[in-house]
Amino acid sequence: MDGSFQQVSSRSMASKTQVGFIGLGNMGNPMAKNLLKHGYPVIATDVFPESCKELQELGAQIVDNPAEVADKADRIVTMLPSSPNVIDVYTGANGILKKVKKGSLLIDSSTIDPAVSKEMALAVEKMGAVFMDAPVSGGVGAATSGKLTFMVGGVEEEFTAAQELLSCMGANVVYCGAVGTGQAAKICNNMLLAIGMIGTSETMNLGIRLGLDPKLLAKILNMSSGRCWSSDTYNPVPGVMEGVPSGNNYQGGFGTQLMAKDLGLAQATATNTKTPVPLGSLAHQIYRMMCARGYAGKDFSSVFMFLREDEKEEGQ
Repeated sequence: MDGSFQQVSSRSMASKTQVGFIGLGNMGNPMAKNLLKHGYPVIATDVFPESCKELQELGAQIVDNPAEVADKADRIVTMLPSSPNVIDVYTGANGILKKVKKGSLLIDSSTIDPAVSKEMALAVEKMGAVFMDAPVSGGVGAATSGKLTFMVGGVEEEFTAAQELLSCMGANVVYCGAVGTGQAAKICNNMLLAIGMIGTSETMNLGIRLGLDPKLLAKILNMSSGRCWSSDTYNPVPGVMEGVPSGNNYQGGFGTQLMAKDLGLAQATATNTKTPVPLGSLAHQIYRMMCARGYAGKDFSSVFMFLREDEKEEGQ
């Protein structure tokens, strides 16, 4: 026990030592930039070399694979698309665990199945290192401005060391409990978000069909009991709000395909725990249908347009 405490304190003391970053996609790229802004030397890699160019120009050191990152840094953040990517980056032929140093702190900010987080934590623990799951909420905008919310699962004694790094990339860093609880919190949040967005879209569409001005309807909803984040902060109807994807042909934001993935995780965990989620299941089906109908790359609020499209097809 003493040894682990020494590792924690030495990690906390050694601020501004090198940090590894694996996965420089839409979220990982701005997150890694914020670490650079806070004065951390970053050693990064991505399966697509072109993703690394911008970060390299800003002073990051780029290496060929995750094993090389682990060889050079004892604090590593991973931000990857899905469970198989995480398994490969940690346990693959050129994975982190091939070269991980004892006492390293490995933080995974991907959104994956909580069971996979637990599996990775066990594999990392066998190598004498520490794994924490820390998925994020807030999207690309919050990643860029450093205002993400991190939901962290892992050994509580390690939270302070993780918090130090995560605070450079987020405004809220919340300890949720044992490994996997960060993922659980994220999956639950996104299931509610999807249900709320579909409900808001249905409501707005019905109101518009009944002759209500969409801006007026949104105003009434937002001063009434139906108000929610999807209605007052991220309205899905074009022209109701500025600065949201619905006002920009549903570009940017949080992709429909990613929402479908997260709802799939919610569905799998609900099945495993025998939890009834009738609206979560229906939301999953709706977002999967949207992916099959050309909405995969559009923001998830485009469910409003998907509902309108169905009406046109019915000839109404």
